[in-house]
Amino acid sequence: MPTVKIAIVAFNYISPFQLSVPCLVFGENRLDIDRPHFAVKVCAAEEGELQTNAGFSIQTHCTLKELADADIVIVPSWRDANEIPAEELLSAIRDAFSSGAIIVGLCLGAFVLAAAGLLSGRPATTHWLLTDELAKRYPDIDVRPDVLYVDDGQIITSAGVAAGIDCCLHLLRRLHGAEAASRVARRMVVPPHRQGGQAQYIETPVGKSAGEDSFSRNLEWVRRHLELPHTIDTLAARFFMSRRTFTRRFREATGTTVGAWLLGQRLAMAQRLLETSAKPIGLVAQEAGFGSEVSLRLHFSKELQTSPARYRREFRGNNA
Repeated sequence: MPTVKIAIVAFNYISPFQLSVPCLVFGENRLDIDRPHFAVKVCAAEEGELQTNAGFSIQTHCTLKELADADIVIVPSWRDANEIPAEELLSAIRDAFSSGAIIVGLCLGAFVLAAAGLLSGRPATTHWLLTDELAKRYPDIDVRPDVLYVDDGQIITSAGVAAGIDCCLHLLRRLHGAEAASRVARRMVVPPHRQGGQAQYIETPVGKSAGEDSFSRNLEWVRRHLELPHTIDTLAARFFMSRRTFTRRFREATGTTVGAWLLGQRLAMAQRLLETSAKPIGLVAQEAGFGSEVSLRLHFSKELQTSPARYRREFRGNNA
């Protein structure tokens, strides 16, 4: 398996947590012997020892020159949305993009990509507190305030902090399949897949009260029975709620609609089955709740821009 070169941009007053997110997803190999191979380099955008916003410093021997040879460049936030980055950084990112590298802006990293001119005419997101500012300053960007991340092919942006984990896991999933992303997520003890279209800010997270615990248990039951023909009415009945109350409560708890959530869960299951089993595609479609192979192919084409058979050939590898 070829090594993927990843350059992570570091700068003065960077958040240690946000710097650690891509390092944890792509840079640790000790627990996953057969996981994809990444060569991760943390590249200083400024000279000398870099100060973090947590009061300690970090040092790296890699510079922005490494971006020229990278397959993926990740900008893990930015220190101030009102500060225009130095031209040296913007130029290095533009050159990497022109060379075909995937460019990722996590959280306020979207402002760096915008300043480099890479988001013009594209959909993008950033931390929900600053989506209005991004749209105001760069009106030619299709800013999407209510999503976790936006994958626009060669450019990927994410919302704030924890959404960076979702974004990096999504990129790992895109490059090496659902099982590889699930292994890393299990090691990090985080959900293996949250849909990019899910809301950034959820008003009432699942699991705070006895009623919400019941909601969470029922949601887990649905995950284990995706093969059933679920509808809003059948689910509302199982959750012992009216249709209206159930749809409102579901959106508050998950940050998305019932239909979008079911589709995301079913696609994730189909991906895992295709990667880890030799089951016929028609049976995969039934077990994942798509009903027919035709339906599975349509959803794979629309959501993943590939076919189930091609996905299996590309990602099955040694997972079966």
